Amino acid sequence: MEYEISLLTSMCISVLFALSLNLITGFCGQISLGHAAFLGIGAYLSALLCKAGIPFLATLPLAMLLAGCIGVVVGLASLRVRADFLAITTMGVGFLFVGIVRQQDWLGGEMGVSAIPDSGLSKMGFMLLTLALCIATALLCLYIRKSWMGRVFNGVAEDEDTMRVLGIDVPRYKLAAFAIGTALAGLAGGLYAQHLKFIGPDSFGFVESITVLSMVVVGGIGSVTGVAIGAAVLSALPAWFQFIGDYKLLVYGGLLFLMMRFSPGGMAALVTRMIGAAKGGRA
Repeated sequence: MEYEISLLTSMCISVLFALSLNLITGFCGQISLGHAAFLGIGAYLSALLCKAGIPFLATLPLAMLLAGCIGVVVGLASLRVRADFLAITTMGVGFLFVGIVRQQDWLGGEMGVSAIPDSGLSKMGFMLLTLALCIATALLCLYIRKSWMGRVFNGVAEDEDTMRVLGIDVPRYKLAAFAIGTALAGLAGGLYAQHLKFIGPDSFGFVESITVLSMVVVGGIGSVTGVAIGAAVLSALPAWFQFIGDYKLLVYGGLLFLMMRFSPGGMAALVTRMIGAAKGGRA
C-alpha cells in the first residue's frame, strides 16, 4: 500500500508540474525548454527553509513566490523575442540554474540537499495534500482557460501580431502566463523535495525539461484534461513496466513521434475521436 501511495504522490506532482508548463506553452504559445529550473528553485527553497526549521506548509507559498518572481525576470528578458529564440533563452536559464547549484556549497553542490525534515504529515496525508493541490491547479487552469485572460492567451498563441493590432497589451499577458506558470512549478518543486527527501542538480536539468514538455505534447498541448492524463500516464509508465526505467527517454521520444504523426492533438484529441466514433457506431 505504501508503494501505491508513493506512486500516486509522484503522479500528482508530475501532473501539477505539467499543468504549469501547459499554461505557458499550451495556453500562450511560449516555448520553454528550461521549465525544470523553476521546479528546482521551488524545491531548493522549500528544502533549505525546512532544514532551517520553518514548517513545510509555510515554505510552499514562499517557493511559489520566488519561482514566480524569477519567472517574471526571465519573462521580462524574453518579451521581445519570438518563439524559437524564447526556447533557446529558457534553455539557457535551465543550464544556468544547474551550473549555479553545482558550484554553490551552501546549495549542496554536486551532492545536493539530503535529510530534508519531515512535513509532519503521514504518507497518506501528504498524498491527499498533493492531490488536493493538483486538483486546485487543474481547476485554476480551467478557470483561466474560460476567462478573458485565457481567451487573450489563446489569441496571442494563434496570432500575436493581430492581437497587437486589436490593442491588446501582448507583453503584459505573456508575462502573466510566465509568472503564473513558473509559480505553479515552484509549488510542484516544494512538494517534490518533500516527497523524495533529497534533491540534486541532476533532477532539474535539460532532460527533465524535455520530459515535462513530452508530457504536455503527448497529453494534448493546451488541453487541461489531456495534459493531466498524459502526465499521469507517462510518469507512471516506468513504475508499471520496470524495464522502461533505463529506456524512459526512448519510450517518451517514440510516443512523442507517434502522437505528432497520428494524433497531433495528443491523447485529448485521440480520446475525443474514439468517443465520437463510438457514438457514431451506436447511431
